[in-house]
Amino acid sequence: QLQLVESGGGLVQPGGSLRLSCAASGSTFNYANIGWFRQAPGKEREGVSCISGTGGNTESADFVKGRFTISRDNAKNTVYLQMNSLKPEATAIYYCAVEKIWFRPCTIRDEYDNWGQGTQVTVSS
Repeated sequence: QLQLVESGGGLVQPGGSLRLSCAASGSTFNYANIGWFRQAPGKEREGVSCISGTGGNTESADFVKGRFTISRDNAKNTVYLQMNSLKPEATAIYYCAVEKIWFRPCTIRDEYDNWGQGTQVTVSS
């Protein structure tokens, strides 16, 4: 079973950038679709981006397209979320998780489990 640990969050000014990392332990990482989600205070959790096991397929929410990029390095068992042009509304706890169904293109609308503990992102001047 995969275990995920997020890192890379912090405080950044509007317009700035951060790169989040999701490090996984487990031998099946290369096959797993991984997703990034976020939850802002008082709001429901929402999907941000996902990437298939091979990295050949990604999906992103409309609100991040053109600004956030998801990628993975299977040699390092890590998925990344590069976030550029950050806005204050991006302030949230960011989580990564494993999509329950593998061997098909990922989607952030599917069910996920093996959630990490999250990393806080704060966008403020």
